[in-house]
Amino acid sequence: MAGFSGIYPMLYALYGADGKLDREAFRTQVQACLRSGVHGLAVGGLATECNKLTTDERRRLMEWTLEDAGGAVPVSVTVTENTQAGQIEMSKAAADSGAKWVVLQPPPVKQASEEELIKFFGGVGDACPIPVGIQNAPEYIGIGLSNAGLIELNRRHPNISILKAEGAALYIGRLAEDSGGAFTLFNGRNGIELIDNLRAGCEGTIPGVECCDVESRIFELWKAGKTDEAEALFKEVLPLLMFLMSSIDHLLCYGKRLAARRIGLDAVYDRTPAQAPHPFGMQVMEAWSRNLGAL
Repeated sequence: MAGFSGIYPMLYALYGADGKLDREAFRTQVQACLRSGVHGLAVGGLATECNKLTTDERRRLMEWTLEDAGGAVPVSVTVTENTQAGQIEMSKAAADSGAKWVVLQPPPVKQASEEELIKFFGGVGDACPIPVGIQNAPEYIGIGLSNAGLIELNRRHPNISILKAEGAALYIGRLAEDSGGAFTLFNGRNGIELIDNLRAGCEGTIPGVECCDVESRIFELWKAGKTDEAEALFKEVLPLLMFLMSSIDHLLCYGKRLAARRIGLDAVYDRTPAQAPHPFGMQVMEAWSRNLGAL
């Protein structure tokens, strides 16, 4: 078991009016997350718009995150390169820069067999000097491993000991039971099943930035045995989380705007193509988030 736990918000890529990554806005985001009591930071995943970033930009965001975190909390880096050599290079760069663990996304080959995916991930895991996780998100990426495939991957390559799932709580519960504690389990999905994930055996979740303070508080209450308080707070924020997590594009549209409001940014600039906010969508977001102040 890797020993990581808690709330690790996936940081947004923030752009300026010129379309380039905005260094100061990103620093503001990291500082706000740290103030909110998060247990770690994550960067480079779907909510960081990894598919809209160059390799240089992904590395830059990783380096900015580690610089701004300053060792205050562990940093997880999602690795999205399409080749095994590229993932090995990026994983080693993350380790050299101070990341505590990496999460590998599968290569974009939807017809790849489980054995081929195991070989792909295993080669990266064996070459990586820090703990390795797998993002198993067939619902969002279209590629994934079965529970049996994940267990076999860990058996052959024990350094692959973390799993970032993107599934319902029942799936998490079955995976925890099937794997017998081989993986440190995190779920994503913006924390919409945070309480049930913790019940099922998750060590934490990787949500968006916009509600990371509330989710960190829920986690702390749950771990302290104050389950009634944790559930009550979760019920307050759940409608907002459900609205935001309609899809990844929807989260990037509205979740990023809510995060920007809470960290004090004046404007959000999208990198095209992107979902545009609708006035009613903004109305719904504001209604469910009206009690959330600054991060």
